[in-house]
Amino acid sequence: MQAVGQLAGGIAHDFNNLLTAISGHCDLLLLRHDRHHDRHDASYADLMQIHHNANRAAALVRQLLAFSRKQSLTVESIAADQTISEVGFLLRTLLGERAQLLLSNDSDLSHIRVDRRQLEQALVNLVVNARDALPNGGQITIATRNLTLATPLLRDRARVPTGDYVEITVADNGTGIPAAILDKIFEPFFTTKRVGEGTGLGLSMVYGFVKQSGGYVFVDSGPETRPEGGSCFTLIFPAEAPSDTIPTTPAQPAAGFMPLPASTGQNVLIAEDEAPVRAFASRALRLAGMNVLEADSAEGALKLLEDPLVQVDLIISDVIMPGLNGPAWVQQALQDRPGTRVILISGYAEESFDDHRAMIPNCTFLPKPFSLAALVEAVNKKLAA
Repeated sequence: MQAVGQLAGGIAHDFNNLLTAISGHCDLLLLRHDRHHDRHDASYADLMQIHHNANRAAALVRQLLAFSRKQSLTVESIAADQTISEVGFLLRTLLGERAQLLLSNDSDLSHIRVDRRQLEQALVNLVVNARDALPNGGQITIATRNLTLATPLLRDRARVPTGDYVEITVADNGTGIPAAILDKIFEPFFTTKRVGEGTGLGLSMVYGFVKQSGGYVFVDSGPETRPEGGSCFTLIFPAEAPSDTIPTTPAQPAAGFMPLPASTGQNVLIAEDEAPVRAFASRALRLAGMNVLEADSAEGALKLLEDPLVQVDLIISDVIMPGLNGPAWVQQALQDRPGTRVILISGYAEESFDDHRAMIPNCTFLPKPFSLAALVEAVNKKLAA
């Protein structure tokens, strides 16, 4: 599973580079169209189709990164029962008249620290799977409760330490999961659905999200653990201590919006080994009125900065590059140019290089794939800081 996760993460990282280039150049083309006057133009419609499908592909890549535990999470303190209640309308819409949805929440439920959007997506995936296990209708129950472990919980080769947790269960009274495949259901691309009915990434996304959030996921199915029939998925998250605070990451603007005006004359150095991504980012920032220098490697960027006449107000660097990685070469550059602002970009999660980033002052992170508007806004904010 670890090896498959590393493979999935590597594939997703490469796809994020491709999607950044595809959606970015699509944004550049959309700048030439007025959405009010050109919405009936065939070229505009084709561009919007490319944009829409690039977003769908990005969502699929996020599922791969979720399994490999390298997706970018916007962590915040949430009340799980409130989040479940808010997403309940959507879940009932997905179920229609096929199944009944019941919600049962513990009183005074502790908060947890997770990505709200990813928790909602995980619940949708679990409920849709439960619905598909109810061909003749039935009942699905989502329950939450506080859980305190006085002794470690040992189960399915996992060890849950002592402490306070919040438990979320999604149970159904359907057909259950055959014992022969029970240990395979979290594997990416494994599915029992017919071709075209599923990607096989739903449960692997749930698994990756829970693990990346510091939690645990278990499944019960079969007469030994579920004599009443059906299946039950249990998600266990560490409860948040009252004094814990987590800064939230501001949401990125949606792709396709016009870029914000930028200060002209600002000098930006972009270090990115993927030529299409570098070309898109450079063109976007030049259109915003900035002077852009380009380097296809860390070594090339350092060589550019050897010239004392080269002025750089902001460095934008990919994290994963051949030779020196982004954080390593930026640290070298800042020795001679302290105070230079830095934006690191990557298709992996920010947490993947937190140790390196902590050594770079005045640094922010922009996850791939990013839109033209997201890039320009991030640069504007950084230059204005």
